[in-house]
Amino acid sequence: MAKSESSFRSVRKFGPKELAIYIGLVLWAVINLFPVYWLFTFSLKSNDEILGDNIAGLPRTWLWSNYSTVLALGGKDSELGFFNGGIIPGFVNSAFIAVVTVGLVLIASMMATFALTRLLWKGKKRMNSFFMLGLTIPVHVAIVPLFIILGNLHLKSTYIALIVPYAAFSLAMGILVCTGFMQDIPKELDEAACIDGCGAWGIFFRVIVPLMKPAVATVAIYTLLQCWNEFMFASIFISDARHKTIPVVAQALNGAHDRDYGATGAALVLATFPVLIFYIFFSKKIQDSFIAGAVKG
Repeated sequence: MAKSESSFRSVRKFGPKELAIYIGLVLWAVINLFPVYWLFTFSLKSNDEILGDNIAGLPRTWLWSNYSTVLALGGKDSELGFFNGGIIPGFVNSAFIAVVTVGLVLIASMMATFALTRLLWKGKKRMNSFFMLGLTIPVHVAIVPLFIILGNLHLKSTYIALIVPYAAFSLAMGILVCTGFMQDIPKELDEAACIDGCGAWGIFFRVIVPLMKPAVATVAIYTLLQCWNEFMFASIFISDARHKTIPVVAQALNGAHDRDYGATGAALVLATFPVLIFYIFFSKKIQDSFIAGAVKG
């Protein structure tokens, strides 16, 4: 009898209000997933279907050859043994730049946060405010100065031309995220480690870093997304085809293959889906990190 009453109550709780909420959530999910579906089906269609009456439907003929067309872009360089200017080196360039930038941002932001929150020195509040100014500076303002500086240093069309600006503009957000986590770590742990014989470096690597895993995941994912999707710096500072990133390569298909829209869609899928898959697997980490940063004590 008690079981039937609890079941009746649970059924009664699912009323018109809850039904409206679920319908709204389903509609919101469809709205957000439709661009992904449309891009994927777009990449498998012919020009006749894309420009005809089958814009949003499933392909009548699944043209997987669009992907082979995109992967075959670029000529073989006999000296490098690598495809020059195609989608494959663009993918490799983006991955290399993103990984190096993420590593630099994590190291710099965690060390800077450690100095700003755990060490005692004159002017650290002003230095923290100076770092936070980076959140207020638009990237567009830095284009001309960076272009001139990179030109004078002969660093244009190199990996450094993108890694350094990406790391610099991501550093402020990295410090902001790490500060929220590091301030919640009890300073008694530092004192205990100091009694055990640890210096500043020992406290940082043996105490602070292991407790900062949620912050590391948040900063790494944020920086990776910023680097992977960035187009403006990559299109201005890189003119050599061997160093172009995947967003620039995908954009160049509009001119090189302006009549093959399916191939353009395939390039966009190759540029977009790896980051989406990466985010799907690590989205729980991001949610946990924000929850951990919000809980005090």
